[in-house]
Amino acid sequence: MQRIVALDVGSVRIGVAVSDPLGMFAQGVAVLQAEGPWLEELAKILAQYDKPLILIGLPRRTDGSEGPEAAHMRETAETVKARFPELQIEFWDERFTTTIAQQALIEADVSRRGRKQKVDKIAATLLLQSYLDRKGR
Repeated sequence: MQRIVALDVGSVRIGVAVSDPLGMFAQGVAVLQAEGPWLEELAKILAQYDKPLILIGLPRRTDGSEGPEAAHMRETAETVKARFPELQIEFWDERFTTTIAQQALIEADVSRRGRKQKVDKIAATLLLQSYLDRKGR
């Protein structure tokens, strides 16, 4: 089965998660710095898999409409597509993934500093797991 690499793109960090070979489970694998050479770091991750699908979180408003953040994600997708034209890109609604990730870390009594380092990876994992769960039904 085709692997899926999910990106939870933020203005500072980009959380990355990957599906297992059977497409059942998501695992957070990296946090990339949005201001750094993140496309090169992403290339190293993608090289580990045979033509994975790239899943990009698309933030929607609570009414389902797209705002400026969604426009930014579509621009980011164009940048990714230009760098990796052979790969398919899909969008998935990422409403509340970061909030849920933050809450889970707070409940796990992770320090504020620790949350800052982990939240993006967890948000990408939640994004991908919701996609896998929906596709598996």
